[in-house]
Amino acid sequence: MTPARYLCPACGRRIAADRPLWRCDCGSHLNLEPGPGLARDAIDRDASSLWRYRAALALAEAPEVTLGEGWTPLVVRRWDGAAVHFKLETQMPTGSFKDRGTAVMLNHLLEVGVGPIHEDSSGNAGASIATYAAAADIPCRVFVPASAPRAKLVQIAATGAAVEAVAGSRQAVTDAALAAVGASFYASHNWQPFFIEGTKTLAYELWEQLGFAVPDNILVPTGYGSNILGLDRGFDELRRRGEIDRTPRLFAVQAENCAAFAASWEAGMDRYVPFEPRATIADGIATVRPVRVAEVLDALRRSRGGVVTVPEEAIGPALLRLARLGLYAEPTAATAGAALSRLVADGAIDPSETTIAVLTGHGLKASERIAEIIAGALSQV
Repeated sequence: MTPARYLCPACGRRIAADRPLWRCDCGSHLNLEPGPGLARDAIDRDASSLWRYRAALALAEAPEVTLGEGWTPLVVRRWDGAAVHFKLETQMPTGSFKDRGTAVMLNHLLEVGVGPIHEDSSGNAGASIATYAAAADIPCRVFVPASAPRAKLVQIAATGAAVEAVAGSRQAVTDAALAAVGASFYASHNWQPFFIEGTKTLAYELWEQLGFAVPDNILVPTGYGSNILGLDRGFDELRRRGEIDRTPRLFAVQAENCAAFAASWEAGMDRYVPFEPRATIADGIATVRPVRVAEVLDALRRSRGGVVTVPEEAIGPALLRLARLGLYAEPTAATAGAALSRLVADGAIDPSETTIAVLTGHGLKASERIAEIIAGALSQV
């Protein structure tokens, strides 16, 4: 495979991916150059993980660390008259989709000689990176909001990672992590491009699990947009390789209370638009300042999809509906169910179409908050 290279969208510089790097010298984020894609006969069917798509990943070596991530279940349930395919990323090793990106990113960093690392996270990414760092025997610090769900903080601490709780907004947590650059490598799932190289395997996996077919619609709870970018990258690689002749519509799902992409989308802009964030139970997508705004919006527009926001009062009922279908997801993931109801009711999604709703995190991540949802529902009976 040709050695991977980064491309800076701001200054146009191309940089060999041969050392630990998280952004360009000009200050911009970096993207990986387009990959070669994957022919179906190159799938390693002996691997029951995302590494069955190893031939399409921009890594020089076989993975040094893996916990069996990927190849998560795709199950069908009825939802508002539609037969919907729910993608259970809840079944990842650490309970969230973040393991796709972390596994590929960390194996790349091991290839290029990374030392101690740190990350900032509302919980799931921190748990994922702390877990894989422990498996790789790399020292790790995770900066988290002081208000993050206790179950997520416990999961991070159990790995032996240093937990740095930061008071204030999610942006304050990021600022603290940026201030630590130099003391350790900033292995940020929001900045390091190999994280998206990992999330693109979701596209390959859905394609294969659907019998090498392309779904019509994919709904994804979205904070920074790594799943949207991964899906866009993966399906584009399949299209350029000649394996598919169309791509699905992508819908970024956001909580109304904190919807950065919705603010830009509604303004018709391709850049960040300031907005007034409010607290949301969907803490995993409470992102005030995404890194790759232009790229995510471009992916949504090219897919003929869009941004869907859901109100706070719709999230709890969607979570309970999912649970009663046997799908126990955290509030962030439940936003996909609430958005699905809205899109079906509006006629944007036809029940006859093949629709994927990605459940991004397990309910055990937020037991205390789910208990509050259940208590609230019971009080209204």
